[in-house]
Amino acid sequence: MATTLATPGVYIEEKSSFGSSVVPVGTAIPAFIGYTEKASRGAQSLINAPTKISSMGQFEELFGGAPPTKFNISLNEESPAGFDLTFKEGSRFLMYYSMRMFYANGGADCYIVSVGNYSEKIDAGKLDDPTGFGLTSLEKHLEPTIIVIPDAILLSQNDCYSLQASILSHCGYKMKNRFALLDVYNGDQERTFDDADVVNQFREGVGSNFLQWGAAYYPFLNTSILSGSDLDFSYIDNIDGLVEVLNKEVDDRLAADDISEARAEGIKAEIAKLPDTTESDAIDSLQGTLSVISPKLNLVLETISNMINVLPPSGAMAGALTMVDASVNVAKAPANISLGSVVSPTININNDNQEDLNLPLNGKAINAIRSFQGKGTLVWGARTLEGNSKDYRYISVRRTMTFLEQSIKFAAEAYVFAPNNSTTWSTLKATVANFLTNQWSSGLLAGQSPEDAFEVEIGLGLTMTPNDILDGVLKMTVRVALTRPAEFIVITFEQQQQKS
Repeated sequence: MATTLATPGVYIEEKSSFGSSVVPVGTAIPAFIGYTEKASRGAQSLINAPTKISSMGQFEELFGGAPPTKFNISLNEESPAGFDLTFKEGSRFLMYYSMRMFYANGGADCYIVSVGNYSEKIDAGKLDDPTGFGLTSLEKHLEPTIIVIPDAILLSQNDCYSLQASILSHCGYKMKNRFALLDVYNGDQERTFDDADVVNQFREGVGSNFLQWGAAYYPFLNTSILSGSDLDFSYIDNIDGLVEVLNKEVDDRLAADDISEARAEGIKAEIAKLPDTTESDAIDSLQGTLSVISPKLNLVLETISNMINVLPPSGAMAGALTMVDASVNVAKAPANISLGSVVSPTININNDNQEDLNLPLNGKAINAIRSFQGKGTLVWGARTLEGNSKDYRYISVRRTMTFLEQSIKFAAEAYVFAPNNSTTWSTLKATVANFLTNQWSSGLLAGQSPEDAFEVEIGLGLTMTPNDILDGVLKMTVRVALTRPAEFIVITFEQQQQKS
């Protein structure tokens, strides 16, 4: 008893029956960095302020809605559609739609770092500002475990690769507690297997440092986030170009005797209203009319929908990792799972095509997203970018080790400045061993018994020297046997002689 007893009587003391324990850290809390419509909570600005949210509704409340994506249209009689559509420069942003994909695939809690609004130009310096903004702002927050920057692919190619290399450095060098999900630049394009090949350029561009701390996915996805019914002609920036395209359709229908001259004049009269129709109600009314009398306009809007719906896979994969961790655990490989709100990959990949993605000579593995008949669109790869590494070839292994390291690290902080003696050593060893036993029981570690799954060593002559103790250093060694995914399943069949 710490106090001196002076008054006769009965005194009660309580003792802790159970030792301290390790509290498991979160494993799938993504941080999304990019541009949003707004960034405020009331009068408080949220620009470059990492903000935790838990739903798409909360995102829209704090950060706004979809970007005002605009398109330019031009007549092209040689095109099958009869026109060409291109994104208006500076009007395209991917953060909002990637968040939609995140929650469509099992997303939960995450952090948002808004670096600007839709009136600004996407700037690599804002996404990763060494003065403390963008990616750098997350250095003060320990909870995020996954980094996603969908807008990176809208930068110039060199800026994109530089930013992605910086993300890997942030994860593997500065923080060592998080994982990067990267998109292949121009990942909606077919491979050419030469110097201009999109995958080869990505491998060259991201460098060779901290590859175990990230994974990349190919190709982009055709999604169903936005439907044609959500669109109208206001998405076209050059309305005069749209008028030309629609009038050409009318002329073609008239020449083919598909419509009468009077009908043609009536349709053109409605088309002529397009440049002067700017009010919301008037747009809705004219859109309703033209959607009935102009098949070409419906085709234009369908094409716009298809173009907006082509998204990089990082947002969907962040949701998939969150879902897998919540439903199983971090040791489950985020692969052989279907993706929600996905129609198809933009590029069809077969077994032969995937060989170079999964097992390249330079070791920089890229995970394929493939379409399988009767199964839908599946994630068909589970490797980090460091595919040649025996230790950290697999995403689940790298993330499991990070989970164990960070959980034990936070638990060990309770023993900082404790006496560096056998009492502290045995207590700390028991705390860590109990935690690892629980993880083994849940399937996180491999082995028939806890003795096979892990080993904890601490003590003078084992992990420390007398000089270590004099210097105030306590050393503990933890060895763990991590589970690895069955990436290749080989089944051998043999005939045997008839026995009866």
